[in-house]
Parts: sequence; C-alpha cells; structure tokens
Amino acid sequence: MQIGWVALADYRNYSTLSYTPSERLNVITGLNAQGKTNLLEALAVLLTGRSFRTGRLAEIPRWGAPSTTITGEVRRADGSRTLRRTIRKLEDGRWHAAGDACPWTRAVAFGWQDLEIVNGGPGSRRNFVDGCAARLYSSHQTTLVRFRQILARRNRLLQFRLPAALLDSRLAPWDEQLARVGMELVDRRQRAVAALQTELARVYPALSGLHHKVEIRYRASVGETTEPAAFVAALARVRAEEVRRGQTVIGPHRDDLAIEIDGVGARAFGSRGQQRLLALALRLAEVLPIREAVGTAPVLLLDDALSELDPDGRENVLREIEGAEQVFLTTPDPRPLGAGARWVVAGGGIAAA
Repeated sequence: MQIGWVALADYRNYSTLSYTPSERLNVITGLNAQGKTNLLEALAVLLTGRSFRTGRLAEIPRWGAPSTTITGEVRRADGSRTLRRTIRKLEDGRWHAAGDACPWTRAVAFGWQDLEIVNGGPGSRRNFVDGCAARLYSSHQTTLVRFRQILARRNRLLQFRLPAALLDSRLAPWDEQLARVGMELVDRRQRAVAALQTELARVYPALSGLHHKVEIRYRASVGETTEPAAFVAALARVRAEEVRRGQTVIGPHRDDLAIEIDGVGARAFGSRGQQRLLALALRLAEVLPIREAVGTAPVLLLDDALSELDPDGRENVLREIEGAEQVFLTTPDPRPLGAGARWVVAGGGIAAA
C-alpha cells in the first residue's frame, strides 16, 4: 500500500501543500521547526484518522484557522481510493474530526516519544501493545473503549463506600462484564505480542549488527488465566484492597510488557543507544504481522529515526527499511541517505532536493 499524493489545507504550519512522494523511500530533510514532523503527522491522519503526536484535535489546524483538510490518494495492487479528512471547530467551541475510512490503510509511526515504550512506565507499554493490536484486529479499539467504560463505572461504585453485602451485589454484574471484556482484550494483546516477538528476534539483531537475544513477554496482573470466571474470582480475593483504595487493582489496565536483552531488563540496564534502537525495532517488527493480517503493508513514518545511532547502526536501519513498501524518513542531516528520493521542507513548502 502506498500514498500516491497528498494535499493539505491549513494544517499546522502549512497554509497549503501538494506533495507527490516516491513509491519507496522518501528522505525528508530541513532545518528544525520547518514542518518535517507535521508532514508525517498529516500522512498518519490521512491513513488512520488519528495523530501519533496528540489526542487534542485543536492543536492540529493552522493557528487561527477554523478547520483543516487532508486529502490524498492511497493505492494497492487492486486499485486506488481518494481519502479526505477534516477537522473543524463547531459552534460550541469543540473540535470535530470526520472523513473517509479505508479498511486496508495502515501506518506505523516512530518518534522520540517511543523511547517511553522501553524506559517509561507500564502505561506507555500498554498503549504500544494496544496500538499494535488495533492495527492487527479491527475490533480491538472498540473492545478497549468498552473495557474503559466498564472500569470507570466499577470504580465509581467502589468509591461509594457501600456496606459489604450491598457492594458485592452491585459489583457482581460489573465484575462479569469486566472479566469477559477484559479477557478479550488480554487475548488480542497476547497474540499481538507473540507476533511481535517472532519479528523482533530478527529485526533487533539486524539493526544492532550483534547477535543479542531480545524477548518481550506480556505480564497479566491476573496471572496466566484465560477464563473470565477465574478473573471474577481474582477480583473477589482483592476486594478489601479495592474498597480501601477505591479502585480496581487488577485487570488489563494494570498489565505490563517485559522487554529484555540477553535476559536483562532493557529499561533498567539497557544503554540509551540500545533503548532507542530497541524502540525502533519494536515499531519495525509490526510491519510483517500487519501485512499478514490486513493483506497490505503499512506505510512507515519514521521521525528522526537515525539520530543517536553510530554509522553502522544508521546503515543497518537503512538496509532494513529498504524492504518496506513505502517509507517517509525525516532527518536534519542534509547529506544523501540510501537510494531514496530526497525532499527539503522549508517555509511551509516541500521541494525535491
């Protein structure tokens, strides 16, 4: 799958922009604050309807503009489609996103914030796994939203400080829903992690040039169970702690991902360079599972992915992404990189280098 062309109107620092990228590697250069990352973000919004940088729609339109529009053509072997996305300000001051959905468009984005997958808190790793699972399984995002709704209502009950017998009866239906939807969530997360592990075992050594053993494992707070009934029983065992804290203390919202290099935790003992390369490898490991699940390869949006890497590491990354279908790679380095098309972003425009 490839982007044939894209046109922006009032998108961040771009008043208007028309861009027809190369079908393979696109190296986007330019000084800082010229809009390289903004362009990658716009491509992500075109393909997925979501920004990889912010959840606040108000931050995306050009300053002072009441709306923004992203239009573009996406192609694959059996044809092409034109997509249009809009973000506009409503009369009540809220911002609303709308546009065309395409079931086979996918994007995998990498940026500096992805270091949090390795060295951040559990929430960053859960977000990473959920993002990957959503790209593999179309119903995952809906399940995640439903789980969060059930969790919020259950937590509200725990905060009422009801008598024990009344609380148990009120919680019972929510416990059953939490367990059923939670186990669906965990199952897809575990399958996504298993698919990532297979590719990560190949990708990380290819990027590092060293024969390190890299392993990721899903850590469920309810243990190894896959049965909703066992989840409900586990909730009953921690009821006293839940009442004391006023919140649900076990479940998918408390799970984590173990990431190890040669049997040692990458968060605590990995160097900065190892952590950055590992975060990039985790993103690149998504490509093959997505292609197999969806039938089309994702577009890669790599924001300054080569920084902090030594020359060998840079060459290894370029060699790895040569096998991807379409890649957009930003860099402040004006020197040629690989065999890709080179573009310079400056002054709200883009031109071939």
